[in-house]
Amino acid sequence: MKPIQVGLLGLGVVGGGTFTILNRNREEIARRAGREIKVTMAAVRESDLEAAVKKTGSGITLTTNPADVVGSPDVDIVAELMGGIHPARELVLQAIANGKHVVTANKALLALHGNEIFKAAHEKGVMVAFEAAVAGGIPIIKALREGLTANRIEWIAGIINGTSNFILTRMRDEGAGFADALKEAQALGYAESDPTFDIEGIDAAHKLTIMASIAFGIPMQFDRVYTEGISKLTAQDIAYAEEFGYRIKLLGITRRTPKGIELRVHPTLIPEKRLIANVDGVMNAVLVKADAAGQTLYYGAGAGAEPTGSSVIADLVDITRMATSDPGNRVPHLAFQPDQLRNDPILPVAEVETSYYLRMRALDRPGVLADITRILADLGISIEAMLQREPVAGEERVDVIMLTHRTIEKQIDQAIVKIEALDSIAGAITRIRLESLGTS
Repeated sequence: MKPIQVGLLGLGVVGGGTFTILNRNREEIARRAGREIKVTMAAVRESDLEAAVKKTGSGITLTTNPADVVGSPDVDIVAELMGGIHPARELVLQAIANGKHVVTANKALLALHGNEIFKAAHEKGVMVAFEAAVAGGIPIIKALREGLTANRIEWIAGIINGTSNFILTRMRDEGAGFADALKEAQALGYAESDPTFDIEGIDAAHKLTIMASIAFGIPMQFDRVYTEGISKLTAQDIAYAEEFGYRIKLLGITRRTPKGIELRVHPTLIPEKRLIANVDGVMNAVLVKADAAGQTLYYGAGAGAEPTGSSVIADLVDITRMATSDPGNRVPHLAFQPDQLRNDPILPVAEVETSYYLRMRALDRPGVLADITRILADLGISIEAMLQREPVAGEERVDVIMLTHRTIEKQIDQAIVKIEALDSIAGAITRIRLESLGTS
Protein backbone atom coordinates (compact mmCIF):
# COMPACT_ATOMS: atom_id res chain seq x y z
CA MET A 1 0.00 0.00 0.00
CA LYS A 2 1.26 3.48 -0.86
CA PRO A 3 2.80 5.29 2.14
CA ILE A 4 1.05 8.28 3.67
CA GLN A 5 3.22 11.26 2.74
CA VAL A 6 3.78 13.97 5.35
CA GLY A 7 5.00 17.52 4.85
CA LEU A 8 6.52 19.25 7.86
CA LEU A 9 6.23 22.98 8.44
CA GLY A 10 9.24 23.38 10.68
CA LEU A 11 12.12 21.03 11.42
CA GLY A 12 13.17 22.50 14.76
CA VAL A 13 12.81 20.86 18.17
CA VAL A 14 9.41 19.24 17.62
CA GLY A 15 9.78 18.73 13.87
CA GLY A 16 13.21 17.20 14.37
CA GLY A 17 11.91 14.91 17.12
CA THR A 18 9.03 13.82 14.90
CA PHE A 19 11.37 13.03 12.00
CA THR A 20 13.74 11.09 14.26
CA ILE A 21 11.01 8.92 15.79
CA LEU A 22 9.39 8.18 12.43
CA ASN A 23 12.73 6.97 11.08
CA ARG A 24 13.71 5.01 14.16
CA ASN A 25 10.34 3.31 14.68
CA ARG A 26 9.23 3.16 11.03
CA GLU A 27 8.33 -0.55 11.05
CA GLU A 28 6.50 -0.46 14.40
CA ILE A 29 4.51 2.63 13.40
CA ALA A 30 3.55 1.07 10.06
CA ARG A 31 2.34 -2.07 11.85
CA ARG A 32 0.05 0.09 13.97
CA ALA A 33 -1.12 2.44 11.22
CA GLY A 34 -1.66 -0.16 8.52
CA ARG A 35 0.71 1.54 6.11
CA GLU A 36 4.00 3.41 6.16
CA ILE A 37 4.04 7.05 7.26
CA LYS A 38 6.85 8.92 5.55
CA VAL A 39 8.10 12.50 5.72
CA THR A 40 8.71 13.49 2.12
CA MET A 41 8.95 17.26 2.37
CA ALA A 42 9.85 19.91 4.96
CA ALA A 43 9.96 23.70 5.11
CA VAL A 44 12.79 25.26 7.10
CA ARG A 45 14.29 28.69 7.60
CA GLU A 46 17.07 29.71 5.24
CA SER A 47 19.47 29.84 8.18
CA ASP A 48 18.56 26.24 9.16
CA LEU A 49 18.82 24.74 5.68
CA GLU A 50 22.35 23.36 6.00
CA ALA A 51 21.60 21.71 9.34
CA ALA A 52 18.36 20.27 7.92
CA VAL A 53 20.24 18.68 5.02
CA LYS A 54 22.62 16.99 7.46
CA LYS A 55 19.72 15.76 9.61
CA THR A 56 17.48 14.41 6.86
CA GLY A 57 19.96 13.33 4.19
CA SER A 58 18.72 13.07 0.64
CA GLY A 59 15.47 11.31 1.42
CA ILE A 60 13.18 14.33 1.54
CA THR A 61 12.63 17.59 -0.32
CA LEU A 62 13.61 20.70 1.64
CA THR A 63 12.29 24.17 0.91
CA THR A 64 12.46 27.58 2.52
CA ASN A 65 8.95 28.40 1.33
CA PRO A 66 6.25 26.75 3.51
CA ALA A 67 3.66 27.39 0.79
CA ASP A 68 5.48 24.74 -1.28
CA VAL A 69 4.58 22.11 1.34
CA VAL A 70 0.97 23.24 1.68
CA GLY A 71 0.50 23.28 -2.07
CA SER A 72 2.30 20.07 -2.97
CA PRO A 73 -0.04 17.49 -4.57
CA ASP A 74 2.17 14.73 -3.15
CA VAL A 75 1.66 15.69 0.51
CA ASP A 76 -1.29 13.96 2.23
CA ILE A 77 -0.87 15.43 5.74
CA VAL A 78 0.62 18.79 6.68
CA ALA A 79 2.21 18.87 10.15
CA GLU A 80 2.37 22.49 11.32
CA LEU A 81 5.24 22.57 13.83
CA MET A 82 6.52 26.11 13.30
CA GLY A 83 4.57 27.79 16.10
CA GLY A 84 3.28 31.35 16.32
CA ILE A 85 0.06 32.73 14.90
CA HIS A 86 1.18 34.11 11.54
CA PRO A 87 1.83 32.69 8.99
CA ALA A 88 0.77 29.44 10.72
CA ARG A 89 -2.95 30.34 10.58
CA GLU A 90 -2.86 31.17 6.90
CA LEU A 91 -0.87 28.04 6.04
CA VAL A 92 -3.17 25.74 8.01
CA LEU A 93 -6.27 27.23 6.40
CA GLN A 94 -4.68 26.89 2.95
CA ALA A 95 -3.76 23.28 3.62
CA ILE A 96 -7.37 22.60 4.58
CA ALA A 97 -8.63 24.40 1.48
CA ASN A 98 -6.31 22.18 -0.56
CA GLY A 99 -7.99 19.10 0.94
CA LYS A 100 -5.09 18.10 3.19
CA HIS A 101 -5.37 16.79 6.72
CA VAL A 102 -3.49 18.82 9.33
CA VAL A 103 -1.58 17.94 12.50
CA THR A 104 -0.51 20.82 14.73
CA ALA A 105 1.28 21.30 18.04
CA ASN A 106 0.33 24.98 18.09
CA LYS A 107 -1.76 25.65 21.21
CA ALA A 108 -1.77 29.43 20.75
CA LEU A 109 -3.08 29.08 17.20
CA LEU A 110 -5.90 26.76 18.28
CA ALA A 111 -6.83 28.77 21.37
CA LEU A 112 -7.19 31.94 19.30
CA HIS A 113 -8.35 30.60 15.92
CA GLY A 114 -9.48 27.03 16.58
CA ASN A 115 -13.16 27.78 15.93
CA GLU A 116 -12.33 29.07 12.46
CA ILE A 117 -9.93 26.23 11.69
CA PHE A 118 -12.27 23.43 12.81
CA LYS A 119 -15.19 24.95 10.91
CA ALA A 120 -13.12 25.05 7.73
CA ALA A 121 -11.95 21.47 8.24
CA HIS A 122 -15.49 20.23 8.87
CA GLU A 123 -16.76 21.88 5.71
CA LYS A 124 -13.89 20.42 3.66
CA GLY A 125 -14.18 16.95 5.20
CA VAL A 126 -10.59 16.81 6.45
CA MET A 127 -9.16 16.17 9.91
CA VAL A 128 -7.22 18.51 12.20
CA ALA A 129 -5.41 16.66 15.00
CA PHE A 130 -3.67 18.38 17.89
CA GLU A 131 -2.62 15.97 20.64
CA ALA A 132 0.79 17.64 20.86
CA ALA A 133 -0.74 21.07 21.53
CA VAL A 134 -1.44 20.27 25.21
CA ALA A 135 0.99 18.72 27.71
CA GLY A 136 3.59 17.46 25.22
CA GLY A 137 3.85 13.69 25.41
CA ILE A 138 0.81 13.16 27.67
CA PRO A 139 -2.16 11.83 25.65
CA ILE A 140 -4.65 14.07 27.43
CA ILE A 141 -6.58 15.13 24.31
CA LYS A 142 -7.30 11.51 23.38
CA ALA A 143 -8.29 10.75 26.98
CA LEU A 144 -10.76 13.64 27.09
CA ARG A 145 -12.10 13.20 23.57
CA GLU A 146 -12.29 9.40 23.42
CA GLY A 147 -11.30 7.59 26.62
CA LEU A 148 -13.80 9.49 28.77
CA THR A 149 -16.50 9.85 26.13
CA ALA A 150 -19.06 7.99 28.30
CA ASN A 151 -18.62 10.49 31.12
CA ARG A 152 -19.97 13.85 32.11
CA ILE A 153 -16.73 15.64 32.95
CA GLU A 154 -17.04 17.74 36.09
CA TRP A 155 -13.68 19.48 36.34
CA ILE A 156 -10.07 19.52 35.16
CA ALA A 157 -7.06 20.82 37.07
CA GLY A 158 -3.68 20.74 35.38
CA ILE A 159 -0.02 21.61 35.83
CA ILE A 160 0.40 22.39 32.15
CA ASN A 161 3.46 24.65 32.03
CA GLY A 162 6.78 23.02 32.85
CA THR A 163 8.73 26.28 33.15
CA SER A 164 6.52 27.63 35.92
CA ASN A 165 6.49 24.28 37.67
CA PHE A 166 10.30 24.14 37.61
CA ILE A 167 10.51 27.64 39.10
CA LEU A 168 8.03 26.84 41.89
CA THR A 169 9.87 23.60 42.66
CA ARG A 170 13.16 25.47 43.06
CA MET A 171 11.53 28.12 45.22
CA ARG A 172 10.15 25.42 47.51
CA ASP A 173 13.15 23.08 47.64
CA GLU A 174 15.87 25.69 47.89
CA GLY A 175 14.07 28.71 49.32
CA ALA A 176 15.11 30.64 46.22
CA GLY A 177 13.47 33.90 45.23
CA PHE A 178 11.45 34.05 42.03
CA ALA A 179 14.12 36.02 40.12
CA ASP A 180 16.88 33.54 40.99
CA ALA A 181 14.74 30.52 40.12
CA LEU A 182 13.82 32.10 36.79
CA LYS A 183 17.49 32.73 35.97
CA GLU A 184 18.25 29.06 36.67
CA ALA A 185 15.38 27.98 34.42
CA GLN A 186 16.74 30.19 31.63
CA ALA A 187 20.29 28.89 32.11
CA LEU A 188 19.02 25.30 31.79
CA GLY A 189 17.00 26.12 28.68
CA TYR A 190 13.62 25.62 30.37
CA ALA A 191 12.65 29.29 30.03
CA GLU A 192 12.92 31.64 27.07
CA SER A 193 14.86 34.90 27.24
CA ASP A 194 11.39 36.51 27.32
CA PRO A 195 9.50 34.13 29.65
CA THR A 196 6.27 36.15 29.78
CA PHE A 197 4.00 33.51 28.21
CA ASP A 198 5.19 30.91 30.74
CA ILE A 199 5.43 32.84 33.99
CA GLU A 200 2.31 34.95 33.48
CA GLY A 201 0.12 31.94 32.75
CA ILE A 202 -0.62 32.70 29.09
CA ASP A 203 0.77 29.40 27.78
CA ALA A 204 -1.28 27.50 30.36
CA ALA A 205 -4.38 29.51 29.41
CA HIS A 206 -3.96 28.49 25.76
CA LYS A 207 -3.89 24.83 26.77
CA LEU A 208 -6.77 25.19 29.23
CA THR A 209 -8.90 26.76 26.49
CA ILE A 210 -8.46 23.64 24.36
CA MET A 211 -9.14 21.17 27.18
CA ALA A 212 -12.26 23.00 28.36
CA SER A 213 -13.67 23.05 24.84
CA ILE A 214 -13.28 19.28 24.53
CA ALA A 215 -14.46 18.54 28.07
CA PHE A 216 -17.67 20.58 27.93
CA GLY A 217 -18.48 20.91 24.24
CA ILE A 218 -18.05 24.68 24.08
CA PRO A 219 -16.28 26.89 21.51
CA MET A 220 -12.69 27.99 22.10
CA GLN A 221 -12.80 31.11 24.30
CA PHE A 222 -9.26 32.11 25.22
CA ASP A 223 -10.30 35.71 25.84
CA ARG A 224 -12.58 34.55 28.68
CA VAL A 225 -9.85 32.76 30.67
CA TYR A 226 -8.91 34.50 33.94
CA THR A 227 -5.11 34.46 33.90
CA GLU A 228 -2.69 35.16 36.75
CA GLY A 229 0.96 34.15 36.75
CA ILE A 230 3.61 33.33 39.35
CA SER A 231 5.88 36.37 39.12
CA LYS A 232 4.53 37.89 42.36
CA LEU A 233 4.89 34.74 44.45
CA THR A 234 7.49 34.75 47.21
CA ALA A 235 9.48 31.96 48.80
CA GLN A 236 7.93 33.14 52.07
CA ASP A 237 4.40 32.28 50.91
CA ILE A 238 5.57 28.93 49.58
CA ALA A 239 7.10 28.17 53.00
CA TYR A 240 3.96 29.26 54.87
CA ALA A 241 1.85 27.04 52.61
CA GLU A 242 4.09 24.11 53.53
CA GLU A 243 3.48 24.77 57.22
CA PHE A 244 -0.23 24.35 56.62
CA GLY A 245 0.36 21.17 54.62
CA TYR A 246 -0.02 22.63 51.13
CA ARG A 247 2.08 23.05 47.97
CA ILE A 248 1.69 25.96 45.56
CA LYS A 249 1.33 25.11 41.87
CA LEU A 250 0.32 27.12 38.82
CA LEU A 251 -2.91 25.38 37.85
CA GLY A 252 -5.21 25.62 34.89
CA ILE A 253 -8.70 24.90 36.24
CA THR A 254 -11.97 24.47 34.40
CA ARG A 255 -15.14 23.38 36.19
CA ARG A 256 -18.78 22.89 35.27
CA THR A 257 -21.07 24.66 37.76
CA PRO A 258 -24.82 25.40 37.81
CA LYS A 259 -24.04 29.06 37.09
CA GLY A 260 -21.56 28.50 34.27
CA ILE A 261 -18.14 27.16 33.38
CA GLU A 262 -15.02 28.28 35.21
CA LEU A 263 -11.94 29.05 33.11
CA ARG A 264 -9.01 30.16 35.24
CA VAL A 265 -5.22 29.93 35.50
CA HIS A 266 -3.52 31.03 38.72
CA PRO A 267 -1.20 29.94 41.54
CA THR A 268 -3.10 27.52 43.75
CA LEU A 269 -2.56 25.88 47.13
CA ILE A 270 -3.06 22.10 46.89
CA PRO A 271 -2.96 19.65 49.82
CA GLU A 272 0.50 18.06 49.79
CA LYS A 273 -1.05 14.57 50.01
CA ARG A 274 -2.55 14.91 46.53
CA LEU A 275 -0.52 13.17 43.81
CA ILE A 276 -0.63 16.25 41.60
CA ALA A 277 0.92 18.34 44.38
CA ASN A 278 4.04 16.16 44.13
CA VAL A 279 4.61 16.73 40.42
CA ASP A 280 7.90 18.62 40.37
CA GLY A 281 10.43 20.11 37.98
CA VAL A 282 9.40 20.52 34.36
CA MET A 283 6.89 17.66 34.44
CA ASN A 284 3.20 18.15 33.65
CA ALA A 285 0.10 16.49 35.10
CA VAL A 286 -3.61 16.78 34.45
CA LEU A 287 -6.26 15.64 36.93
CA VAL A 288 -9.73 14.97 35.51
CA LYS A 289 -12.89 14.38 37.56
CA ALA A 290 -15.66 12.61 35.68
CA ASP A 291 -18.94 11.22 36.97
CA ALA A 292 -18.43 7.57 36.00
CA ALA A 293 -14.64 7.13 35.94
CA GLY A 294 -14.03 9.30 39.00
CA GLN A 295 -10.62 10.96 39.20
CA THR A 296 -7.93 10.07 36.67
CA LEU A 297 -4.43 11.53 36.61
CA TYR A 298 -2.26 11.92 33.50
CA TYR A 299 1.44 12.55 34.12
CA GLY A 300 4.51 12.96 31.94
CA ALA A 301 6.82 15.24 30.02
CA GLY A 302 5.04 18.38 28.90
CA ALA A 303 7.61 19.41 26.31
CA GLY A 304 10.73 18.24 24.51
CA ALA A 305 11.59 16.95 21.06
CA GLU A 306 10.65 13.30 21.37
CA PRO A 307 7.80 13.49 23.95
CA THR A 308 6.02 16.08 21.79
CA GLY A 309 7.04 14.30 18.60
CA SER A 310 5.44 11.16 20.04
CA SER A 311 2.10 12.96 20.22
CA VAL A 312 2.50 14.35 16.71
CA ILE A 313 3.03 10.83 15.38
CA ALA A 314 0.05 9.50 17.34
CA ASP A 315 -2.04 12.03 15.40
CA LEU A 316 -0.43 11.00 12.11
CA VAL A 317 -1.33 7.38 12.86
CA ASP A 318 -4.92 8.29 13.75
CA ILE A 319 -5.36 10.21 10.51
CA THR A 320 -3.78 7.39 8.51
CA ARG A 321 -6.23 4.90 10.01
CA MET A 322 -9.25 7.15 9.44
CA ALA A 323 -8.32 8.88 6.17
CA THR A 324 -10.61 6.73 4.05
CA SER A 325 -13.55 6.73 6.47
CA ASP A 326 -16.71 8.75 6.00
CA PRO A 327 -16.19 12.18 7.64
CA GLY A 328 -19.44 11.77 9.56
CA ASN A 329 -18.07 8.69 11.32
CA ARG A 330 -14.82 10.24 12.53
CA VAL A 331 -14.18 11.39 16.08
CA PRO A 332 -15.28 15.06 16.18
CA HIS A 333 -12.49 17.61 16.55
CA LEU A 334 -13.89 18.84 19.88
CA ALA A 335 -15.39 15.51 21.03
CA PHE A 336 -18.98 16.68 20.49
CA GLN A 337 -20.69 16.76 17.11
CA PRO A 338 -20.19 20.24 15.57
CA ASP A 339 -23.89 21.07 15.72
CA GLN A 340 -23.99 20.07 19.39
CA LEU A 341 -21.50 22.64 20.71
CA ARG A 342 -23.16 24.89 23.29
CA ASN A 343 -22.57 28.49 24.27
CA ASP A 344 -22.66 27.82 28.01
CA PRO A 345 -21.87 30.97 30.03
CA ILE A 346 -18.31 31.44 31.23
CA LEU A 347 -18.28 32.36 34.91
CA PRO A 348 -16.54 35.66 35.77
CA VAL A 349 -13.79 35.13 38.33
CA ALA A 350 -15.72 37.30 40.82
CA GLU A 351 -18.39 34.57 40.88
CA VAL A 352 -15.98 31.67 41.37
CA GLU A 353 -16.27 29.82 44.66
CA THR A 354 -13.11 28.47 46.27
CA SER A 355 -11.01 28.75 49.43
CA TYR A 356 -8.26 31.30 50.03
CA TYR A 357 -4.86 31.85 51.61
CA LEU A 358 -4.50 35.40 52.98
CA ARG A 359 -1.26 36.88 54.31
CA MET A 360 -1.10 40.34 55.89
CA ARG A 361 1.27 42.47 57.92
CA ALA A 362 -0.52 43.47 61.11
CA LEU A 363 0.34 45.43 64.25
CA ASP A 364 1.08 43.12 67.16
CA ARG A 365 -1.48 44.51 69.60
CA PRO A 366 -4.76 43.38 71.19
CA GLY A 367 -7.91 43.74 69.12
CA VAL A 368 -6.31 43.55 65.68
CA LEU A 369 -7.33 39.95 64.98
CA ALA A 370 -10.81 40.69 66.31
CA ASP A 371 -11.17 43.52 63.76
CA ILE A 372 -10.05 41.24 60.93
CA THR A 373 -12.27 38.31 61.87
CA ARG A 374 -15.26 40.63 62.31
CA ILE A 375 -14.87 41.90 58.74
CA LEU A 376 -14.68 38.34 57.45
CA ALA A 377 -17.68 37.22 59.51
CA ASP A 378 -19.80 40.16 58.32
CA LEU A 379 -19.19 38.97 54.75
CA GLY A 380 -20.00 35.36 55.57
CA ILE A 381 -16.38 34.17 55.35
CA SER A 382 -15.27 31.58 57.90
CA ILE A 383 -11.67 30.81 58.83
CA GLU A 384 -10.36 27.25 58.60
CA ALA A 385 -6.87 27.85 60.00
CA MET A 386 -4.69 30.73 61.16
CA LEU A 387 -1.01 31.31 61.86
CA GLN A 388 0.53 34.36 63.57
CA ARG A 389 4.28 34.78 63.62
CA GLU A 390 6.15 36.06 66.65
CA PRO A 391 7.39 39.63 66.16
CA VAL A 392 11.02 40.07 65.20
CA ALA A 393 12.98 42.16 67.72
CA GLY A 394 12.45 45.84 67.06
CA GLU A 395 9.45 45.35 64.77
CA GLU A 396 5.85 46.22 65.60
CA ARG A 397 4.24 44.18 62.87
CA VAL A 398 3.90 40.45 62.34
CA ASP A 399 2.77 38.17 59.55
CA VAL A 400 -0.76 36.86 59.99
CA ILE A 401 -1.80 34.06 57.66
CA MET A 402 -5.34 32.75 57.32
CA LEU A 403 -6.92 29.96 55.34
CA THR A 404 -10.63 30.42 54.65
CA HIS A 405 -13.40 27.99 53.92
CA ARG A 406 -14.99 28.13 50.46
CA THR A 407 -16.54 31.44 49.57
CA ILE A 408 -17.40 33.55 46.53
CA GLU A 409 -14.46 35.56 45.19
CA LYS A 410 -16.31 38.88 45.25
CA GLN A 411 -16.79 38.39 49.01
CA ILE A 412 -13.04 38.00 49.47
CA ASP A 413 -12.44 41.04 47.28
CA GLN A 414 -14.66 43.13 49.55
CA ALA A 415 -13.02 41.73 52.67
CA ILE A 416 -9.51 42.53 51.40
CA VAL A 417 -10.46 46.14 50.67
CA LYS A 418 -11.89 46.57 54.18
CA ILE A 419 -9.01 44.85 55.96
CA GLU A 420 -6.38 46.83 54.04
CA ALA A 421 -8.16 50.02 55.13
CA LEU A 422 -7.50 49.22 58.82
CA ASP A 423 -4.79 51.35 60.44
CA SER A 424 -3.34 48.18 61.92
CA ILE A 425 -2.61 46.65 58.49
CA ALA A 426 0.41 47.69 56.43
CA GLY A 427 0.61 47.28 52.67
CA ALA A 428 -1.33 44.95 50.41
CA ILE A 429 -2.74 41.59 51.43
CA THR A 430 -1.40 38.56 49.57
CA ARG A 431 -4.26 36.39 48.31
CA ILE A 432 -3.75 32.93 46.77
CA ARG A 433 -6.61 30.62 45.87
CA LEU A 434 -6.85 27.15 47.41
CA GLU A 435 -8.35 23.97 45.95
CA SER A 436 -8.72 20.66 47.80
CA LEU A 437 -9.04 18.67 44.53
CA GLY A 438 -10.92 16.00 46.41
CA THR A 439 -13.53 13.64 45.02
CA SER A 440 -16.36 16.16 45.29
